[in-house]
Amino acid sequence: MAKKDNNYYFEAFVKGISYANDAVALLQDIFDNFNAKDSKFLLDKMHTIEHTADGVKHEMMERLVKEFLPPIEREDIVELAHTIDEVCDLIEDVVLRIYMYNIKELRPDVKDFAKLIARCCADLKEMSVELPNYRKSVSVIEKIKEVNSWEEEGDRLYVEATRRLYSEEKDPVAVFAWTNIYDRLEKCCDGCEKVADTVELIILKNS
Repeated sequence: MAKKDNNYYFEAFVKGISYANDAVALLQDIFDNFNAKDSKFLLDKMHTIEHTADGVKHEMMERLVKEFLPPIEREDIVELAHTIDEVCDLIEDVVLRIYMYNIKELRPDVKDFAKLIARCCADLKEMSVELPNYRKSVSVIEKIKEVNSWEEEGDRLYVEATRRLYSEEKDPVAVFAWTNIYDRLEKCCDGCEKVADTVELIILKNS
């Protein structure tokens, strides 16, 4: 699947996922030390990470246009690059909504979401590092399974958090805002699973 002179794309995948890890680390820090007055500054900080991750994807696409024989099919590189980049987009969306809805106080279960997303991103990082050697490495498939498991946990957390919101919160504006924030947090887990599923399909096609 990978050749020594064609490692660029695999290294770029790792770099893209590293930015997703940076993004979720910032998200955890925001949740652990939340101050509504910092919302705009933190949104800008998150956008910088997301914008830098975009640059990795765009560089890959520019190189792919000129590439004669990429290590895997072009459409697979495009799809994986897109799904990796989307993880950063989704994490940024959470912070964007906290700013847009002028959230003054966080609900306690957001920290549980952030931990799950961080676990997903950490497993994606380990998976991406091993991807060029997937024929010899058993950890790639194991990490895919772990991400799928975390995503299922994210679904359960989403259901219970939303139920608590509608059971406890009386302010309709707060219900609206938190419904959307929970939705975006859950989509972060979905986005990580999509990366793992894309890698799994690429491996199957090249085995």
